[in-house]
Amino acid sequence: MKPAASVKALNLKVEFSREDDGRWIADIPVLPGVTVYGSTRKQALVSAEAVAFRVIADRVKHGEALPARTRDRVNP
Repeated sequence: MKPAASVKALNLKVEFSREDDGRWIADIPVLPGVTVYGSTRKQALVSAEAVAFRVIADRVKHGEALPARTRDRVNP
């Protein structure tokens, strides 16, 4: 039986910007590829968190390094 993995909370910085057409972009710089659109800032945040969870789960599954913890996070 494998020992239980120790999971530390990751507090990742989310950066927001807005397109000329009004769409919001949420980006998590320490996770390349985690850049999503949303019609609202909140929707973009929720989508970015969902993609980030998938990316992190995939990294854990394959034994890859996780991003370093950060204290900065832009809240909705």
